[in-house]
Amino acid sequence: SVRCPRCRAGFPFLFTPFTPCVRLASAMGQLVRHLYRLLIGLACVSMVAAFVIVLLGILARQVTFIDIQGLDAYAGYAIAATLFFALPTALLHGDHIRVTLVLDRLGAKARAVFEWGGLIAAQLLSGYLAWYAVRAVWLSYITHDVSPSADATPLWIPQLCMAIGCVAFALAFLDAIVARLRGREWFIAGSGSVAE
Repeated sequence: SVRCPRCRAGFPFLFTPFTPCVRLASAMGQLVRHLYRLLIGLACVSMVAAFVIVLLGILARQVTFIDIQGLDAYAGYAIAATLFFALPTALLHGDHIRVTLVLDRLGAKARAVFEWGGLIAAQLLSGYLAWYAVRAVWLSYITHDVSPSADATPLWIPQLCMAIGCVAFALAFLDAIVARLRGREWFIAGSGSVAE
C-alpha cells in the first residue's frame, strides 16, 4: 500500500504516489453527498408539485367546470422530475432492484469479481444514458422543440430535470467505484434492504 505524504493514510495497490490526499477525497465525497441531498429535496418538491397540479385540475373540472389546458403535461413533467432526481439517492440506499440470487451462492473472490463487473457495467450504461440525456436537452434547445400538447412548453426545460438526474446517477456509480477502490462500503443498507 502507498502512503499519502500529507495524512499518512494508506491506499490500495492500484493507486500511485500521485493519488490525491484522503482528505480531498473525503471532501469530494461530502460534496457529492450534499448533491444527493439537494436532488432528493428537489424530488420531494417535484412530487408535491405533481400532487398540487393534479388536485388543481380535479378542482377546476369539478367546481368551476373549466378544463385548464396543459395541466396533465405539467403533472407528467413533475412526476418525471421526481423519478430522475431520486435516482442517486435510491441507489445509495439500495432501493434499486439488485438480484442477489447468484451473488449469495458465490465465494468471496467470485462475488467480488461479479460486483466489480456489475459496478463497471452500470457506470458505463449510466454514463451512456447521461450523455444522451444531455444531448437531448441540447438538441431540443437549439431546435426550439416544444411540447405537442396544449401547454407548448419548450421541451428542454422538462428534459433538463432528466439530464440532471442521469448525470447524478452516473456520478453516483463513479462514487461507488471510488469508494470500493478505497476499500470502504458505499451503499447504505437499511432494514430489509438487499444492499449489503
